[in-house]
Amino acid sequence: MSQWPPTTKFLMFTGKGGVGKTTVSCATALSLATQGRKVLLVSTDPASNVAQVFGQSIGSEITALDESVARETGVKVRLDAIEIDPNMEAEKYRESILAPVRHLLPPEVLRESEETLSGSCTVEVASFNRFVDFLVSPNIVDAYDHIVFDTAPTGHTLRLLALPGDWSSFIEKSTGDASCLGPLSGLDKHRQTYDDAVNALKDPALTTLVLVARAQDSTLQEAERAASELSELGVNPQALVVNALLPEADNDPLHRRLMLGEQHVLNGLATTHPALSGLVCFMIPMNPEPVMGIKGLTTVAPQFHENVPGHEELPAAEVVDVNEVAQSALSQATEQIIEGGPKVVLAMGKGGVGKTTVAQALATSVASKGLPVLLATTDPASHLDMTLPQKYPGLDVVSIDPHKVVEEYRQEVLNTKGATLDSDGRAQLIEDLESPCTEEVAVFRAFSAVLEEADRRWVIIDTAPTGHTLLLLDATGSYHRELLRQSGATEGSDGTLTALMRLRDQDRTFPVLVTLPESTPILEAKELADDLARAGITPRAWVINQYLPKNRPQSTFLQQRATAQHNTVERYLATDQMHTPIWEIPVA
Repeated sequence: MSQWPPTTKFLMFTGKGGVGKTTVSCATALSLATQGRKVLLVSTDPASNVAQVFGQSIGSEITALDESVARETGVKVRLDAIEIDPNMEAEKYRESILAPVRHLLPPEVLRESEETLSGSCTVEVASFNRFVDFLVSPNIVDAYDHIVFDTAPTGHTLRLLALPGDWSSFIEKSTGDASCLGPLSGLDKHRQTYDDAVNALKDPALTTLVLVARAQDSTLQEAERAASELSELGVNPQALVVNALLPEADNDPLHRRLMLGEQHVLNGLATTHPALSGLVCFMIPMNPEPVMGIKGLTTVAPQFHENVPGHEELPAAEVVDVNEVAQSALSQATEQIIEGGPKVVLAMGKGGVGKTTVAQALATSVASKGLPVLLATTDPASHLDMTLPQKYPGLDVVSIDPHKVVEEYRQEVLNTKGATLDSDGRAQLIEDLESPCTEEVAVFRAFSAVLEEADRRWVIIDTAPTGHTLLLLDATGSYHRELLRQSGATEGSDGTLTALMRLRDQDRTFPVLVTLPESTPILEAKELADDLARAGITPRAWVINQYLPKNRPQSTFLQQRATAQHNTVERYLATDQMHTPIWEIPVA
C-alpha cells in the first residue's frame, strides 16, 4: 500500500492524543468522498471535535455533510458523519436493562442496581455496543463504500478494540449465574454480533488500521505499544502516518534544531521502534496555521515515505535539556506549590500534551529546594526518568504499573473473598476478575495509597490521558461514596480523610491542567475542568506546553505558527481563565 487513501471498507485511526488523528481521519474521509465514494465518518472519541473541524453541528445521529462540502469546495460528495457520545449511550444502555424490571424490584435493590450501572464499565460497554453497529449492521455497512473511524486516544482505543475478544470470551465461559443487572447483562443477547465485529477488525481485506504519530519518540513509543498490543489481539496495523513535519529550515537556529530533531527520529525509526518497521509509512507536512475547516482539510495529503539516511545530525552541543527548560519556565509555579506545606500536585490533561514533562519539572524544582518529593505516574504510557533521585536527594520516583497492580489485586481477591467460595463461586469470581474493568479498580487502589504520602511530603502525580483520568476520577468518587456508605458516616464526620475529600481540599491538592497551544487540546482540557468542577475539584493553574511565542522564533514559518498559537490561547483561555494562573513552557 503505497498510495493514499486506503481503499478497504473500514479505516481506523489511532494514536496518542494530540497527534492529529481527527485531522487525518477527516481529511481521509473527505478525500474518499471527493473520489465519488459514499463515506461515513464515525467518531468514538469522548472528546470528539469532528463538528468543529467541519464547521457544522453533527451529534449522535448520522448527519449529511454534502452541502457544507459543496459550499466550501464546489464539489458534490456523499459524506456523512456521526459522533458517538459515550455518556448518552451509557444512559440508553442502562435504561434498556433496568426498564423491564423497575416495577419488580424493591426501591433499595433498584437503587443499588442503578449505582452498579453508573460506573465507567457501563460507559465502555454501551459505547462498544454502538461501535459494533458500524462494523456489522447491514443497514449501515451496506449503505457506504467506506466507514472511517476517528478513534479515541490510544489507551481508550485499545480498550475499545479489546472489548470484542474480552466480552466474547466472558460470554463463552459464563456459567449463566451472572446477574442480569450487571453491566454485561445485555451482551449475551448479541453474541454473534461481537464475534462478527472481531472478525471484521482482524480481516485486512476489510479493515485498515492506521497508527498516527508525530516525529517525536514519545508518540512513536505509544504507536509502537499500540501496534504490539493490537497484534496480540489479532488486529494488525498496516500503516503509520507521521503528521506535522517541519519544512526545511532557513536561517533560524531554532527551526533548524527542531527540524533536525525530527529527521533524527525518522532516520532511526527502524532500529529505535522495530515494531513499526514493517508498516507502510506516510508523511504529512506541517501547516503554519492550524488545519480547520473543509478547505484546510483539502491541504492534508499523506505522502509515501521511504527512509533516506544521511541527513545532517544535530550536534550534541545543541541538544536541549527538556527538563531544564520546563523547570525554568515553572519557577513561579514552584513557589505557589511550596507555599502552605506538603500537598498533592496533579498534572492533568490529555495524552501527548506533556504531563510527564510538567510533573518532572515541578518535582525536580521542589526537590532542588531541599524538600521531600514523591514523583508518581499512573499513566501506562509514561516514561519517567528513573535516574532523577540520583540528581536530586529527597526525590523518590514510583511508577504504578497497571499490569502489576492488577495481578496483585486479583491474587488478593482470590486469596480473601475467593477462599470461602465453593468451586462454582470461585469460578464466577475468576470470571469477574477477567473483566477489563478490573484494571481501573486495581489502579485506583494504588493511586489512593500514593495520595496518603502527601501528609509528609509533596506528591506530584503524572496522571494518565484524559479519558483514563476521567475514569480514575469516577472510580475515586465511587470509592468515596462507598466508604461513607459502609461506615454510615457523613463526609468528614468520623475523621477519615477519603481520597475524594483530599482532592477537593485546596490546601491539600494543587490540580494543574496541562495542554498545548492548539484548539483541540485546549477544548479537551476545558471539558476536563468541567468534569473536575462537578466532582468538587478546582484546577489551580493551567500550563501551556510547547508555547512557541516564548521562543521568539526568527523564521517566517515559525513566526506564523507562534502567532497562530498566541491567537488560539487568547481566544480560548485569556478571558475564561483570567483568575487562574497560566504558565507557559517554550518549545525545547
